[in-house]
Amino acid sequence: MTLIFLLGLIGVVLILFFKSSVVSFLGENNKFGMVLKNTSWFQNFWISGLFLFFMNGLLFFLTCLVLYILMAFLIPYVHLIVMAVAVITSLVLWSIINKSWQGKRKDRLKMAAIGSSFYLILTVIFLYKYVTIEPYFPGDDTFMRALGLFLAIMVTFVAFTACFVITGFSKGKAQIQFHA
Repeated sequence: MTLIFLLGLIGVVLILFFKSSVVSFLGENNKFGMVLKNTSWFQNFWISGLFLFFMNGLLFFLTCLVLYILMAFLIPYVHLIVMAVAVITSLVLWSIINKSWQGKRKDRLKMAAIGSSFYLILTVIFLYKYVTIEPYFPGDDTFMRALGLFLAIMVTFVAFTACFVITGFSKGKAQIQFHA
């Protein structure tokens, strides 16, 4: 399990390293991206940031729901496939949003900060739970709970960083749109 976790972290670092090729591969000629690009509300950094925030929340909670449902079945390794699909779906969404955004560079960074803050909020919540962990009853071992919270902190922080980098930084110059 640790090896799979480390391979996942290395994979995310590699994706962030080669972000421009990943974004250009995943975000080209997409119907959803074209719809976002042609809507006026998406070019406002507050509204598009909130859209990204809620899309991140939707993807996170759908993944949690599927994982919760899968706990009823004793099929090994299916949860790993679900988590891999969730990561790929998030990368596709972030690259589509990166390609669809048209505006100033500082507004792009604001949009990315607002949208990726979902994962930062989760990181802070898990960090608080980790710091205030107490046994449920005398003699309760909190190691596994602490390990799970530590992994959750790492995963949500990496998701925050990846979402911010992919959606916040464009490959070329900022696209400036003038309004009359």
